[in-house]
Amino acid sequence: MMLSAVFSAGDCDCSKISRASELEEPAKSSKTVLQIGNRTEEGVCSFLSYEDIMENAASYTKRGKMVLIPKGKFIMGDNNPELYWDDGEQPEREVYINAFYMDETEVTNEQFAMFVEETNYVTDSEKFNDSVVFEQQITQLAKQNKLTTPVAMVPWWSNVKGAYWKVPYGAGSSWTDMKNHPVVATSWNDAVAYCKWAGKRLPTEAEWEYACRGGKNQKDFPWGNKLKPYDKHRANTWTGVFPSHNDEEDGFKFTAPARSFPPNDFGLYEMTGNVWEWVEDWWTAMHHEGPLYNPRGADGGTEKVKKGGSFMCHKSYCYRYRCSGRHYNTPDTSASNLGFRCVRSVPVY
Repeated sequence: MMLSAVFSAGDCDCSKISRASELEEPAKSSKTVLQIGNRTEEGVCSFLSYEDIMENAASYTKRGKMVLIPKGKFIMGDNNPELYWDDGEQPEREVYINAFYMDETEVTNEQFAMFVEETNYVTDSEKFNDSVVFEQQITQLAKQNKLTTPVAMVPWWSNVKGAYWKVPYGAGSSWTDMKNHPVVATSWNDAVAYCKWAGKRLPTEAEWEYACRGGKNQKDFPWGNKLKPYDKHRANTWTGVFPSHNDEEDGFKFTAPARSFPPNDFGLYEMTGNVWEWVEDWWTAMHHEGPLYNPRGADGGTEKVKKGGSFMCHKSYCYRYRCSGRHYNTPDTSASNLGFRCVRSVPVY
């Protein structure tokens, strides 16, 4: 049997955790208003001017160390017919990218806590009073108090009442036990708001994939094509039988702290595995042929693209922990394997 048949039959079903359109809207407005200095700004993912960057930017330690990603060209996507045919990785296309800065790591709990403390920001999961949590992560307290509702047809996912970034696994869990882990239970809207506060923005999918490859063209992973070069794990993925048992061969059962694995050649950590990362683009499986110059994806849609896969990814179920791998959720979806990192444009004169 071809791999494509296996992949079509088995999936981690991350798309099924998106918030359904029939859900009631949260009581509070979903429009984010941030207090920055003496002015307020709506939390939208804008491509900031150099002046805005200089005004809003803060220190590395406060809002994340960034590395310069040089301008260049690469082959985006993957024409391998044995991959997920409906994920839209095809066609391979030549893409040119301007230089930009990217966060060295995924945004951590500690960094997100600083943002919330300064802005009093309320996340989507707080507004909806729930977030989706992987079954094995849910606390006993949440289960005992019957705060969980399984997601239809996906037994390893549950909506957990009261779960949000501070208590990502439900009642009894705490972000303070994972300060240097990537923040999770954050929606695309939340990621955009954080980026705005930090004087940054979300990367486009093309920027993200270019950065992931670290200068290597047409390779599956940031380090090459072999998942375990020299028999060493280079990413936090599922290393047992999904979803029943993770043997933690890579050292982690769930998320890993920032900088747990070697960086790619651009100096970026955990670009694949660990947690999915939101990007700016609306989801589409249709793409223009190259050459393309700094593409920004579809003009609109209902779901946003996420990249990189997560600790839940295993080749038998979700072989998307590759640089070209991609998936989607609605902008207000939050989950215990979903985070983000930010970028800044380099001024072009």
